[in-house]
Amino acid sequence: MSSEILTVLEYMEKEKGIQRADMIATIVNALKTAAQKGISSGQELKIEINPKNGTLKAWAVLKVVDSVSDPKTEIHLEKAQALKPGAVLGELVEREIDPSSLGRIAAQTARQAVMQRIRQFEKDRIFDDFKDQVGNIVTGTVRRRERGDIYIDLGKAEAVMPAKEQVPGEEYQPGDRIRCLLLSIDATPRGPEVILSRGSPKFVRRLFELEVTEVSDGTVKIEAFAREPGYRTKIAVTSTDPKVDPVGACVGARGARVKTIVRELGGEKIDIIKYFADPREMVIEALKPAVPREILLDEPTHRILLRVATEDLAIAIGRKGQNARLTSRLIGWRIDIEEFHAAGSDPRGSAMSLLQERFGFEPTIAARLVDMGINSPAAFEGVDADDLESAGFTPEEARSIVDRASAH
Repeated sequence: MSSEILTVLEYMEKEKGIQRADMIATIVNALKTAAQKGISSGQELKIEINPKNGTLKAWAVLKVVDSVSDPKTEIHLEKAQALKPGAVLGELVEREIDPSSLGRIAAQTARQAVMQRIRQFEKDRIFDDFKDQVGNIVTGTVRRRERGDIYIDLGKAEAVMPAKEQVPGEEYQPGDRIRCLLLSIDATPRGPEVILSRGSPKFVRRLFELEVTEVSDGTVKIEAFAREPGYRTKIAVTSTDPKVDPVGACVGARGARVKTIVRELGGEKIDIIKYFADPREMVIEALKPAVPREILLDEPTHRILLRVATEDLAIAIGRKGQNARLTSRLIGWRIDIEEFHAAGSDPRGSAMSLLQERFGFEPTIAARLVDMGINSPAAFEGVDADDLESAGFTPEEARSIVDRASAH
C-alpha cells in the first residue's frame, strides 16, 4: 500500500505538477469519508500519510469512559490508560488500527478522489496557462473534426475551433500544423474550454501587429477594419509620425509584409488604405480605383448615395456586393451605389441631386421642390414659407426648407 501511494505521489508531482501535500490531503479526506460511511460508520478516524515513504497509518479516536456503551466511539478507562498512561475520564485517546481494515470501498473511493483531483487540476491549469494568452496567436496540431468543429492540440491542452470561427474553403487534416487566434476561454460543465478562431477580424489585426513593427509599437494605428473571411479584408490606417507612411509600412518593401500575411490567410485579398475622419474622403479612398462622380450624404440616417460611371459600377459594387459591403462596414455608414447619368440625360434627377448636395434635403423633399419648379439654388429667391405651404408642404417642412435655403 505504501509503495503504491508513494508512486502516485511522485507521478502527480513530476508529471502533473500537483503538490505532494495537496494529493496527501485529497487521499486522506477520501479515505476518511469512505470509511466513516462504510464499516467504520459512526467512528471518528485520524489518518496520516508519510510524504517521504508513502506509509499510511490510521487511528480510531475514542472517548475515555467508565462504562462502554459504543465500542466504536468509547474506550474503558483501564484500556485507555494502557494506551496512554495517565488518561482520565472524558479525554480523547487514539488507538492505532490496521489501514487495511478501512475496507475495499475506502480504497476505491480514494482512487476515484485522486482521478477527480487530477481532472480538476488539469481544468484549473488550462485556465491558468491560457488566461493571459487571450487575443494572442497560438500554434497547434489538428487532431480531429467533430460535427464541423476542429479540435487542436496546443501541447498543454486541447482547444476547439468552432465552425463559425473557421475560414470558408480552408481544409485541415489530422497532423496539420495551424496558427489561430486564442479568442476566449469559455466556462462549460466539463470545465474551461479554449476557443480558437481564424475567421475573426482580430486574427488579421494580430497578424499585422506581429509582422509590422510600426503597428506593434503604435507608430501606425489600425483605425478601422472590415473582413469577409477567406475573400477580402479592408483596413484603414493612420500614422502618429508624419515621416512614416502608414500604408507603405503595412505593405512593406515590394509588398513583403502584406504578402506574408496573405500567405498565412490562404490568399485572402487585403486592401490597405489611409484613414480619413471625413466619410466623404474615406469613401473615395476605399472605393479606389473606382471614382465616384457624385456623393450625397444623409447625416441623420448615416447613409451615403454614390453615383459612379458605368465602367466603374462593377468595381465599386464588387463581386456579389462584397466591395460595397466592406466599405460600408469600414466607414460605418450605409452605402447605396447607382449608375451616374450625365447632366441633361435626366434633368429632374440632376436638379434633385443639386438640391440634396447643396442644402442637405432628403430625396423626397428635393423631388417635391423640383416638381413645383424649384430646381436650383437661385430658384429659391423670393420663395417664402407660405408659398411652400400652399404647394402642400407642412408648416414645419416649409420653415425647415426656408431656413436651410437662407443659411446658404
